[in-house]
Amino acid sequence: MKIKIACVGKLKDSFYREAVAEYAKRLLRFCTLEIAEVADEKAPESLSPAEERQVVEREGERLLLKVNPGEFAVALCVEGKRMDSPAFAAFLQDAFVNHSPTVTFLIGGSLGLSPAVLARADAKVSLSDMTLPHGLCRVFLTEQIYRAFKINAREPYHK
Repeated sequence: MKIKIACVGKLKDSFYREAVAEYAKRLLRFCTLEIAEVADEKAPESLSPAEERQVVEREGERLLLKVNPGEFAVALCVEGKRMDSPAFAAFLQDAFVNHSPTVTFLIGGSLGLSPAVLARADAKVSLSDMTLPHGLCRVFLTEQIYRAFKINAREPYHK
């Protein structure tokens, strides 16, 4: 089994990198984890709607290059399905058993995911109704993936 996290931008803060690295280390006994970062578009704070669309489309094109044919792609977006940890564990298990040995999670930039990325996604998941900073989103996702593997292995994990 392989988990890929394809995301726009790099983790700039060391505490986020350290947290993701810790969960990546824990995941080694369950799966292979790949983090595929693509460059974010340099853009000023205030963009016109047309400029925002261009930024999202360019970032989306880069993200789509990280999704191989046959991978089960999961877009992380606010309009996605919300679930608790046991439901997420069941979702992940179903993806591996019924769809692909590789599950790729897609994390957009500050303006979100392009329509092309959302169209490619086999599923859409929302991690929270709240907006999460990019680094925290990656930490939260890797922790929940680790928790899902623990749940599916019927191993104890703190609540």
